[in-house]
Amino acid sequence: MIIKLEKENNHAYIDGANLHQGMNTLGWKLDYKKFRVWLTDKFSITTAYLFIGNIPKYSKLYAHLQECGYILIFKEVVYDNNGKPKGNCDADLVLKATQDFYTNSYKNMILISSDGDYSSLVSFVSSEKRLLGILSPANEKKCSILLKRTGVKISYINEQKNILGVQK
Repeated sequence: MIIKLEKENNHAYIDGANLHQGMNTLGWKLDYKKFRVWLTDKFSITTAYLFIGNIPKYSKLYAHLQECGYILIFKEVVYDNNGKPKGNCDADLVLKATQDFYTNSYKNMILISSDGDYSSLVSFVSSEKRLLGILSPANEKKCSILLKRTGVKISYINEQKNILGVQK
């Protein structure tokens, strides 16, 4: 597991769609409130940005996530020919993490995604010794090879199912 740091100003950058899809693939529901507390306790996360497509019918979910302590960064959603929403937040997450790096908004960051599109961000922040690691919502086989090739420590959220899963 990634090393726990005490009382530092660390930020989490969360690809909301990737997290949600990863949990669905693993077959269990993440308790977002427990997850936010766990991020604070385990990694001294003071700010957790959750990048997510903005779909009006999910306004109650968005309110719940904000109550749990996430800062939501919304992406406008477009719909494909089948009516499936697309709100790709990758570029927004990379831009925000990079801006925050250059303004020294955080001491260290953690990425929560298994998407290889973030490998350049991971390599850069890691080379500057300001990356705690990656939390992958996918299992080891589904986590991008591009992230694995960075050599950064990857932990798998699935290993925390007993702590972070919704209790029935």
